[in-house]
Amino acid sequence: MADDLGADLGSAVDAARVAAFVGRSAECEVFRAALDGPDPPRVMYLHGPGGIGKTTLLHRYRIAAQRAGRSVLVLDTRDIDCTQQGFLDCWNDRGPSATVLLVDGYDRLRPIDDWFRDEFLTRLPTDALVAVAGREAPAAAWRVDPGWRTLARCLPLTTLAEPDSRDLLARAGVNPAGRDRLVDLSHGHPLTLAMLAQVATDRDVVETLADAPDLVTALAATLVGGLSDEGQAMACGLCAQAWLTTQDLLRDLVGDRATELWAWLESRPFVTRGPDGLYPHDLVREVLEIDLRRRRPQLYGTIHRVIHRRAIAQMQAPDLGQRQLWGSQLIHLHPRSPFATAYWVLRERGSAAVAPGAPTDHAEVVDLVGRIQGEWGKALARRWLDRQPEGLWVIRSRSGHVAGFCFDAVLDAEFAVPDDDPVLAGALAAIEHSPARPGELVSVARFTGGPEGERDPHAVLVASTSSLVTWVTRPLAWSVIAVLDVGCWGPIFDYIGFAVLGQVDCDGRTFTLFGHDWRRLPPDRWVEAMGERELTGRSGSFPESMLGPAPLGRPAFDDAVRAALRSLTRPDELRRNPLAGARLAVSDADDPGRALRAAVLAGVDRLAGDPATRAAARVLHRTFVRAAPTQEAAAEVLGLPFSTYRRHLAKAIQALADLLWAVEIGQESPGSAP
Repeated sequence: MADDLGADLGSAVDAARVAAFVGRSAECEVFRAALDGPDPPRVMYLHGPGGIGKTTLLHRYRIAAQRAGRSVLVLDTRDIDCTQQGFLDCWNDRGPSATVLLVDGYDRLRPIDDWFRDEFLTRLPTDALVAVAGREAPAAAWRVDPGWRTLARCLPLTTLAEPDSRDLLARAGVNPAGRDRLVDLSHGHPLTLAMLAQVATDRDVVETLADAPDLVTALAATLVGGLSDEGQAMACGLCAQAWLTTQDLLRDLVGDRATELWAWLESRPFVTRGPDGLYPHDLVREVLEIDLRRRRPQLYGTIHRVIHRRAIAQMQAPDLGQRQLWGSQLIHLHPRSPFATAYWVLRERGSAAVAPGAPTDHAEVVDLVGRIQGEWGKALARRWLDRQPEGLWVIRSRSGHVAGFCFDAVLDAEFAVPDDDPVLAGALAAIEHSPARPGELVSVARFTGGPEGERDPHAVLVASTSSLVTWVTRPLAWSVIAVLDVGCWGPIFDYIGFAVLGQVDCDGRTFTLFGHDWRRLPPDRWVEAMGERELTGRSGSFPESMLGPAPLGRPAFDDAVRAALRSLTRPDELRRNPLAGARLAVSDADDPGRALRAAVLAGVDRLAGDPATRAAARVLHRTFVRAAPTQEAAAEVLGLPFSTYRRHLAKAIQALADLLWAVEIGQESPGSAP
């Protein structure tokens, strides 16, 4: 091939380029066909993100045109004045006789795009052939004008297929043993492949992009280009960290500039617009995330917390689809955790996948349970799906089949355990030391899996997302999970602070039970703690200092409310009250006694706001809040006979206890103190 191109140094360079060139067969065929005659297309518009191979392909076009005997002019817009006159001066000086025009960096000519298309190109001979290359997609006129729609071909350049990626590494001299790893790291991005190949010739193959910081810095500049201000840097950082970037999420981060920066993000060649938001190319996401975490850890943490807060808020939304969507957002914040398998499923699918199970899914789910738990488990799964069909969540493959599933049984305190499920009976026995109270629920994740068993990545994703939504939106006392594959699930539960409750042997299989008492570490505080673990990767049980007291039964709870009323002016006694640090009193972690006082006062205020209990609130107020010297004095101020006052006081204390109990077991939201 070198002989065909001549004998000078430039020809040798071109020969090396041809030898190293891989892929792009369709794009090359379009150009070769155009060289053979005047039929369309006459203009090829190449576009794609930085480093995708646009310049390399233009070199290949030039070589092909020269070998076909055509006169070629190659223009790099960095070298010319990108105005109408500047372009014409360059053309008149260098290209009047050229029949093939190749323009690299066409984005710089976008200000004169209309002129270039409708005036300059229309004056070229009919046999002229033009190829332009830029990051930005072509303007609408290239695609909708009837004339240019016929004469121009838009060729978006994407990443290389795996065989082409391996071929590129082979031609670069990379050892066969390291090629697969570099293909995975590069996501098929040509420039990244070339840079990784260069690194591999200097030392061993890197395990992660983070192992090559200089490469990451160079890639960040190439892939994203220059950022004009801090807002664009923040928008890119958000797009890298969030699974899906929404305009609301962007507004949480950048405020009034959200609309402007959303439009800017949408126009980036490395960003795709999905049905629920924006997301970048995988390589861009990884490079930006590594670069931001290394260079600007404070901004990285700020963005992380913005996503975390928005996800938690949206998981309370009434729309079930939104809950699942933002549950997935939260899972995506754990790329370096044991949730990594679920994280990569999200990366691959690119859109929300977890959905409520339908009756049409039951047969497939039952069959998959049978593969994991045998015929006994298969029959039991069928019965549970009949009992609580709403407990099933699935991920469906693109063909519509069940790719992963999770079934949670949600039980109240009076639930009668079926005789046919010893695993469920074992789960409830494991929490008998602190059972659910009236109004509280227990969730038991009973069946989880996919075609690859319990450790199927789709199973990890559906179980993680659906369980998370259940945990933060239902008044749960306990969550218990029964699994067979401890090797897969053990590290996950250690990471989220769930404890081993015991084991159950059933039908020749051993189920391990993991669980968490939400009354000792409620969902809001657990979510806050997990927000820190997302950044640190820490695992293990939560320290005792974070946990509230063991939950009280109703008689002991009522006694503690009476004691709290008597101690409203005595902080030390309030701190020793069994309710200090309980679910109803978590507003002040530094002073649980003060939090308990605030909860009691808020309860009295809520009674005062209801006409049916306003009189009870007055009795409590005069007896405990702005207390009279004695109960007799309180009765006198209220204008009640003492015996009547005592009856009203007993009823008022009970009304307050009922209200605070509803808050404690999650049936009512906490009020706020005056």
